[in-house]
Amino acid sequence: MRNPKIRSLADLVPIRARLRRSGRTVVFTNGCFDLVHGGHIGLFRRAKRLGDVLIVALNSDASIRRLKGPSRPVFPLRERCEILAAISDIDYVTWFTEDTPREIIAGLLPDVLVKGGDWGPGEIVGRAEVEAAGGKVVRVPYIKGHSSTEIVGKILADFGAACAVRTGRRGQRGPAARQGRR
Repeated sequence: MRNPKIRSLADLVPIRARLRRSGRTVVFTNGCFDLVHGGHIGLFRRAKRLGDVLIVALNSDASIRRLKGPSRPVFPLRERCEILAAISDIDYVTWFTEDTPREIIAGLLPDVLVKGGDWGPGEIVGRAEVEAAGGKVVRVPYIKGHSSTEIVGKILADFGAACAVRTGRRGQRGPAARQGRR
């Protein structure tokens, strides 16, 4: 069964038009969200409080690889969409294939564009489009230590250290280290 919260831009444009006619405030945020953590949940909660309907747009897998490297995303787009759709503060989940969400923001023209405080005011893609349409841009405070990249790095470092301790061969990797477990 298809999740009704996961929609393409083409699906969302008429939904956005209906919401506008009914006077409902649409809030939009975007990101990779390839490893959802407490900082993301805080962002979604704060964003939802700024309006009636929250739309979250995800970078596609190829877009994330171009931005963060070949080992990312942690989870593929379909799974990330399902994870975000399960969060009650999020009303709709969509995606974009470009490196920035400019096209999707220009297509939806949300009333409020929300980004984390790690983005400077001049760095927020879509700001000009939203403000030109009478909307506003809100930056929510960044919570230090809540970065997917930092979390992935910590997991890899901890995993490497645990493997070294288990094998008794600190610093060795690959088949030689694994042979020590026999």
